[in-house]
Amino acid sequence: MRLFSKRNRPRSPGVQTCTTADRGIIPPLTSCEHPAQLRLYRELRENVPVIDAAIMKLVRLLGDFTVKCADEPTQGALDRFMAQVPVGGTGTGIYTFICTYFDQLLTCGKAVGEIVPYEDGTVAALYNAPADAVTLRTGDSPVDIRLCRNPLGTQELEHPELVCVTLLNPQPGTLNGTSVLSGLPFVSDLLMKIFRCVGQNFERAGNVRFAVTYNPPAGAGAVNARQRVKEIAEEWSRAMREKNRVCDFVSVGDVSIRAIGADSQIIDCDIPIRHVLEQIVAKLSIPPFLLGLSWSSTERMSAQQADILTSELEYYRSLLTPVIERIARTYLTTAQLDPQVSVVWSNISLQDETELASARLDNARAAQLEQGLEVNG
Repeated sequence: MRLFSKRNRPRSPGVQTCTTADRGIIPPLTSCEHPAQLRLYRELRENVPVIDAAIMKLVRLLGDFTVKCADEPTQGALDRFMAQVPVGGTGTGIYTFICTYFDQLLTCGKAVGEIVPYEDGTVAALYNAPADAVTLRTGDSPVDIRLCRNPLGTQELEHPELVCVTLLNPQPGTLNGTSVLSGLPFVSDLLMKIFRCVGQNFERAGNVRFAVTYNPPAGAGAVNARQRVKEIAEEWSRAMREKNRVCDFVSVGDVSIRAIGADSQIIDCDIPIRHVLEQIVAKLSIPPFLLGLSWSSTERMSAQQADILTSELEYYRSLLTPVIERIARTYLTTAQLDPQVSVVWSNISLQDETELASARLDNARAAQLEQGLEVNG
């Protein structure tokens, strides 16, 4: 079912600031996401756990929302749809769809979702498509965006009104979103090099090795000494291989055991690791302690950090609100109900519960004192 026919689409307006070719023909502009770049961002999340934890934390901090409509009967039907609409093959509810949509938007810089209809046009499910499943292309004007299925951008979607596409921080004059992980490949590669360096140094100096020395008594023959050394080596190896129990090594004669590299120290990489992690969490606008990376045991979120993170979340909400409204309007339109809706997000609270309780107590005490002063006055 086509909700908005191409025949009824008005002619695209002319854009004065567009760089045109000869004879006024606008060169086609397509989004050119490289599959290798998208794979790199996914691998960053797999190889650097703090990046994956930061993105998941942003998704959790986004908060919940409700969709309000005009009248109560319509509101009940809309609430049931929002809570029960199938998402993909196993999910349920629009919040599940939006969380995956937001996760993809942060990682790839572009999120794609589709409203899947029944044959009669009513909404059957929501589907989170891969970021590279849809290519954006300009039509007759830079503000006339066409959705295409293939990477070359030559085959337009038959029902583009059922597909939602959101770009994160696109550069002017382009159709490419910017991932929050852009700029982190070099930093993350440096972090992985530090981790590999720590592992190599641990294998060299941290994994304790022993030197077992046998001094045969005077007058002992070379054959007997060689046989005794072989027996000592076998017994020592057996004692070291026992995993399930402590095994003592018993020997007769002048035998000395010394740990090789006991005085050596593994290179301290705490400072460079911390510096790299600081760059990562700063790029993702996440306070370190929310990821278990508190640089001190008493670190807590300051008011300035809370304001910065709140502004980030408000910006992300502004990108997701049109998608939620579009899905709700599509459902109401196909159900022949009033499509006027608005999205109401829950309040963003980043303060500790103890601080909130203390603030409420102080406010209650202040209100009580004010009432007492009014009565006495």
